[in-house]
Amino acid sequence: MSAHPSPAAAPASPELHIASLVVHATPRRLDEVRHAVLAIAGAEIHGASETGKLVVTLEAPSTDDMMARISQIQRLDGVLASALVYQHADTLAAMNEEIDDGNGP
Repeated sequence: MSAHPSPAAAPASPELHIASLVVHATPRRLDEVRHAVLAIAGAEIHGASETGKLVVTLEAPSTDDMMARISQIQRLDGVLASALVYQHADTLAAMNEEIDDGNGP
């Protein structure tokens, strides 16, 4: 046993998780699915087709929250399938860092 107490774990930095999905809905229920998706915190729809496809982005503060939101979309009445296209997670501090694009100020 060590004579020195172990250091307390540093609090985790706040994170931001971003994901994009293609959601395929039954065309006759597309409006219903669209409204249900928009009711989910952090969800936005960026495109839709008459065939029932939606392009959706999600933002969430944690992996667990992101997975819950994706599952919520998958369980919506009228959703046939969803496919995760992209996912990124980072600390809020890193997301807010300015990126030097080489073009100057």
